[in-house]
Amino acid sequence: MSDLAARARTLLDLHSAPEVLVLVNVWDVASATVVAQSPGVRALATASHAIAATFGYEDGERIPLDLHLDMAGRIAAAVDLPVSMDMEAGYGDPGETTRRAIALGIVGGNLEDASRPLDQSVAAVEAVLAAGRSAGIDFVLNARTDVLLHAAPDADRSALVQEAVSRGRAYLDAGAPVVFVPGVVDRDEIAALVDGLGRGRLSVLAVPRSSPSVRELQDLGVARVSTGPYPQRVALTALQDCVADLLSGGVLPPGTRRLS
Repeated sequence: MSDLAARARTLLDLHSAPEVLVLVNVWDVASATVVAQSPGVRALATASHAIAATFGYEDGERIPLDLHLDMAGRIAAAVDLPVSMDMEAGYGDPGETTRRAIALGIVGGNLEDASRPLDQSVAAVEAVLAAGRSAGIDFVLNARTDVLLHAAPDADRSALVQEAVSRGRAYLDAGAPVVFVPGVVDRDEIAALVDGLGRGRLSVLAVPRSSPSVRELQDLGVARVSTGPYPQRVALTALQDCVADLLSGGVLPPGTRRLS
């Protein structure tokens, strides 16, 4: 088994392990190295929003794919852990984008459905998985549905949860190991999604001040917890606080560690 195939298998196994997989999303080599060296970290995932922001782009495939892939590849080359890439909606060709990511050492990825017609979304899932098979690896697809993320404030949440389950089941049937449903933080909604998709099949995004704890999410049957752009915001919040302290006559944070 090649090193790439072994990393892919490790990442896949982590999604079906009894313990929930927690991914602190990274955006450059420095953040990836720090997270990878932290005790208990078993895999990494990139954050498209954070990578785009690093280069001055808005999220939503506005960063050129070549630039996005280059950073993901640099991250994969810098660590010894499996790396999953946020491929957004696939940049118009999910299969080809996946093929290029695998060539750079990426063994898993997110793929947004943007609430497109279901047949198109299933075809995109199939194209990603086919690219993995062609490369000789079990590419770990975190198949994302956006029906809850982009819902109107007055939308029928129960109906949206059922739509997410329906779409998610289609992605699971197409071969995706997990279904990512950002925009869900309510415990009852999470429980309903787990009930509809099965334990160990749901992936969620942790949101500050809103999401249940990781321990609670594990108890609910969630397979994977991602953190999206929030780790970068944590870092930038600390930086802004540092600036404020210095400009008010203070000192650099005394607990600062040499991490890069």
